[in-house]
Amino acid sequence: MGDLVRVRRHRFAGRHDRAATTEPRWVGLLLLATTVVFLGLFLLLPLVTVFTEALRKGAGAYFASFGDPAALAAIRLTLTVAAIAVPLNLVFGVTAAWAIAKFEFRGKSFVTTLIDVPLAVSPVISGAIYVLLFGLQGLLGPWLSAHGLQVIFAVPGIVIATVFVTVPFIARELIPLMQEQGIEDEEAALTLGASGWQTFRRVTLPNVKWALLYGVILCNARAMGEFGAVSVVSGHIRGKTNTMPLQVEILYNEYNFVAAFAVASLLALLALVTLALKTLVERLSAAAVTLDSGLPAAEEI
Repeated sequence: MGDLVRVRRHRFAGRHDRAATTEPRWVGLLLLATTVVFLGLFLLLPLVTVFTEALRKGAGAYFASFGDPAALAAIRLTLTVAAIAVPLNLVFGVTAAWAIAKFEFRGKSFVTTLIDVPLAVSPVISGAIYVLLFGLQGLLGPWLSAHGLQVIFAVPGIVIATVFVTVPFIARELIPLMQEQGIEDEEAALTLGASGWQTFRRVTLPNVKWALLYGVILCNARAMGEFGAVSVVSGHIRGKTNTMPLQVEILYNEYNFVAAFAVASLLALLALVTLALKTLVERLSAAAVTLDSGLPAAEEI
């Protein structure tokens, strides 16, 4: 009975909102047309151009572009860096979110601000900072060189730069949700005798699984598409330290447009897959919330 009352209130609220809209119909159509034109010019058109240019000389030339050893090395390096950076940010993001949302300590606001630093600092500047730290003439460069360790112009530097620019994505998805959920469930689990790890695994983690997956998807997309910071620390060594975005730049500067757009199209495909996964996670999350609340789905209402 209570669910039926809530559903009826939802319907009435929807009708009331529509009735309260006094703007002429042409205003809504104009806003919609403006949105469609903007998305078409700045999102859809560049995407279509990438695939059109990549296939301009036929499918044979397109697939032959991926046979280049340098292109294959760039693809492998991009996937390797993402495979390292995303799990590291996963561990950090969950740990930081859990600490900030579930515990009280001095400097909490400062830690939260630090997480947002990569969003405010230019990736090029962050890459330059790592060069000043780990380069041969940098603060730690001589010590690293004396021990046979190379960070700048090598894979470790690319991983570090990628981790830096992707730090906020998982933590920032989890912190607001964990803060909204509070600590009542965890306190109940601890009262019943659960350990800290059991409480996290069986109570905290299931409550944030969709936000966690959403953050991982965004973090992975950012890691594979990073250009600025990686460009500074990589050295642009063909076949060794070039990721896919850097390979696109080199091929384009060499007027090898088909190969450049072929690699770019692969990045675009990865972006589309990421978008599809993001949409799927959003729908699954909404369905889970509807199921947990015991209310009918929006389509049934």
